[in-house]
Amino acid sequence: MIRRRVSTRLIPLPYISKIGASTFATQAASFLQDACESSIDWNNLGFGLMETDYMYTIKCGGKDDDFKAGKLIRYGNIELSPCAGVLNYGQGLFEGIKAYRREGGGVFLFRPQENAIRMQKGAQRMCMPSPSTAQFVDAVKQTALANKRWIPPPGKGSLYIRPLLFGSGPVLGLAPASEYTFLVYASPVGNYFKEGTAPLNLYVEDEFHRATRGGAGGVKSITNYAPVLKAISRARDRGFSDVLYLDSVNKRNIEEVSSCNIFMLKGNVLSTPEINGSILEGITRKSIMDIATNLVYRVEERSITIEDVMDADEVFCTGTAVGVAPVGSITYKGNRVAYKTSTPLVSKKLYSRLVDIQTGVVEDDKGWVVEIN
Repeated sequence: MIRRRVSTRLIPLPYISKIGASTFATQAASFLQDACESSIDWNNLGFGLMETDYMYTIKCGGKDDDFKAGKLIRYGNIELSPCAGVLNYGQGLFEGIKAYRREGGGVFLFRPQENAIRMQKGAQRMCMPSPSTAQFVDAVKQTALANKRWIPPPGKGSLYIRPLLFGSGPVLGLAPASEYTFLVYASPVGNYFKEGTAPLNLYVEDEFHRATRGGAGGVKSITNYAPVLKAISRARDRGFSDVLYLDSVNKRNIEEVSSCNIFMLKGNVLSTPEINGSILEGITRKSIMDIATNLVYRVEERSITIEDVMDADEVFCTGTAVGVAPVGSITYKGNRVAYKTSTPLVSKKLYSRLVDIQTGVVEDDKGWVVEIN
């Protein structure tokens, strides 16, 4: 996708004085919004980085210090010591949140407090200080509003917001960093998978493992993601969408896909692997479980064997980036099982209700949606 740079010209001061600063600011904002919208093909927006205008940053000292006031700065590169804790020892976490528009106006976030709490839990595991829930949510709001012109029109995508927490201070010798940075940036995105909304074809990996018991698989550590690149690359070379991982002990129970949680439906029972320290507790996962319960499905968290999932009526994945993605097939040891992909799909029903809550079509009686205008 080609991004056109908006041309900037010096505006004569007499013109600003004539129309008034407030009117000029409104006209300038409208011009920038129109320029942004005209330069992006919102109908073909994929999932990738598009540089926006601003990012938010805040620092603190060691683990006994607190994060103070942060600030918005222009989007750009950051400077790090070659001895930074994140570069040498992988001391870092990230989150993913979406800001979106509604028909009729308004900018909204979905359950940002949950992301804040998850980052705090992860920070404890990784020996880092973390922003308070209020600081986290305020930083996300400021980033979204500062980059408002990059939020796609209703139904065309969302502004993906990426909060990062990492050891920015120098440390040589395995130990927590001496300084930490909380940084938030954003990019407009569309569908996560190249298949768009088409069903996914998953490959069950029994050689590489995403996480192990007692490790950091249950938190959103940056160290969880590079190790799966080999498995993903190998699967995609064979024509698969992504990888489904098994537990590292018995190599029999399913855990999650590379970047999302997984559900299976059998009859009226919706099952997902239990949180056991090696599975990330997804926020979309939690939301879908609540919605399914309200729609009178029996929801359970349990150990799910590969044989269980191969015998399911329907399988789907959930995550902030992927939304709710139906699975068309799973291949394990050369055996391919295809699942129902024609309507009516339970996954589509659940996702439709989730989107209805986010877009205001149905009442948000759980307080999940946060308006930030």
